[in-house]
Amino acid sequence: MPEGGFKVMKGLELCERFFYEEGETLFRNQFRKYYDRLAFGLVGDGSECYGYDDDLSRDHDWGPGFCLWLAREDFNRFGAEASEIYNRLPASFLGHPPRKTSSWGANRIGVFEISAFYRSFIGNFQPPESLDQWLALPDNALAAATNGKVFQDPKGEFSRIRDALLVYYPEDVRRKKIAARCMSAGREGQYNFPRSLRRYEFYAARYAEMKFCSDALSLVFLLNKRYAPFYKWTHRAAKDLPVLGAFFHREISNLLEAREGGLKIERIEAMSRALIEEIQRQGLSDCGSDYLPDHGPVVLQTVSDQELRERSVWVG
Repeated sequence: MPEGGFKVMKGLELCERFFYEEGETLFRNQFRKYYDRLAFGLVGDGSECYGYDDDLSRDHDWGPGFCLWLAREDFNRFGAEASEIYNRLPASFLGHPPRKTSSWGANRIGVFEISAFYRSFIGNFQPPESLDQWLALPDNALAAATNGKVFQDPKGEFSRIRDALLVYYPEDVRRKKIAARCMSAGREGQYNFPRSLRRYEFYAARYAEMKFCSDALSLVFLLNKRYAPFYKWTHRAAKDLPVLGAFFHREISNLLEAREGGLKIERIEAMSRALIEEIQRQGLSDCGSDYLPDHGPVVLQTVSDQELRERSVWVG
């Protein structure tokens, strides 16, 4: 319980209330001339941007604050003045102490130029324009660029880029990635894991087990057309996905808790069957095999772009 006996709330809710109860009034009064050119919200790195923050999260980079985004010309004209006004905001709010900013957690709140903000996550100031540009972007970077919440954006410039990214990967890119995950998830879970156990190669077996979990979860996100977040939150985030999410959240926990190798293999096979059934349901494969890598080349052949279709099925 924070100072004053106030109930601890989720970080995103705290930051939104902080904006509407402190920030909005301050900027309307002190920055009235430019107020309609400002966008506010909380997006980016940090568990609170996903809604996954807990007691452990509050020891660093957590607390009242928000992002203020400006177009480039506005940032150059009055960004410094906006930062000076932002720094007048109270450090504490509703009994919650000031943020404890870590050495790696700086620049998560405050005043940002829109193109620089997006460039820090996706390497560009606008959404990708080619299939190769999309393929080069990792899921977790796109997840961080599109999480959280936009509180206000009267100009719509920040949200224009955000909305374009939220449309998700082009379908050819999604299918290319699905094909590649079929290969790697099946190779590690259905092939390398049981063989490593039979050889008593327990390091290799443990690695194959975790790689299967990682790639199978990636497949679940791809099948849901959602960006997978940083690995620390992928299993937690899967729970809320409508397609196979709750099943995989439960079954991966069961797999990792199982002690007997045969039971682990059964869990892996059950998850692999579920993935294959969903891939078939989405019309991506008509292969009847129960081995995931047999579906990768079939999915790849559904990619419409010829150059992309002719690339290695393992890459994506």
